[in-house]
Amino acid sequence: MFVRTQGLPQDSHDSMTVQVHTPVGAAVVCWGGDPQEADGQHLVEWTVDEDIHWGRNTRPASFAEAELRQEGDWVIMRGLLRLTEDGAACLQVSHWPVLFDLASPVPSGVDESWVEIRVASACVTLHPYQT
Repeated sequence: MFVRTQGLPQDSHDSMTVQVHTPVGAAVVCWGGDPQEADGQHLVEWTVDEDIHWGRNTRPASFAEAELRQEGDWVIMRGLLRLTEDGAACLQVSHWPVLFDLASPVPSGVDESWVEIRVASACVTLHPYQT
């Protein structure tokens, strides 16, 4: 997915962070590419280093509409959840998929439903595709 990113000031001990702007919202996330290329338009892959914990960080969505937003130190992703045959999950947020592992069982009937997943901003990383 093409996104617009803007590099943010960083502490020398922290990972590089960017403000990412998508068609469905914006958030602050980690940047997994060259820091010199953090500003601009990029084709990216999203990775999240946090599993789905139903009832803790994942719940049914109030709206059947994709969204990305920031709430303090948290990134909230709303999308269509699809369970995979190998016991993982894919959250379809607009036109891009985000893969997750399941840390706990999800209720029956959740497959192919709209959910919100709340994860720490530091657990979300954008990786630019190299062309």
